[in-house]
Amino acid sequence: MNLRALVSVTGKPGLFKLIGQSKSGFILETLDDKKTKSTVNLSTTKMATLEDITIYGEEEEIRLIDVFEAIKEKGSHTPDIKNGQALREFFREVAPGHDESRVYASDMKKIISWYNIIKELPLFEEETPEPIQQ
Repeated sequence: MNLRALVSVTGKPGLFKLIGQSKSGFILETLDDKKTKSTVNLSTTKMATLEDITIYGEEEEIRLIDVFEAIKEKGSHTPDIKNGQALREFFREVAPGHDESRVYASDMKKIISWYNIIKELPLFEEETPEPIQQ
């Protein structure tokens, strides 16, 4: 699973693909069929790549990509995000050892919705590229 160019932007729903950089910030493209482009200024907006996102664990943080891989391996449908109990049980299976006191239902809903967005994309089946050496 290649999540390198996918980002979450604070205050904007959904996920975006980072496609370039301009003088005023980064150029993003929506992942829907419209492929709407926008520019975000990092001085006023927070942005995080999915590759770098982790969730709280009891022992150590759990990488989001590992949670996505576990969901993919599970092969079943994701739970209804409106059912809090089913959501929590599902997360116990796909993210064992997550800190239940600090991973809220809203976090789980966001992760499930992100998974449902990216599972249809070609990069879902791509291998993760090696880190860039400097």
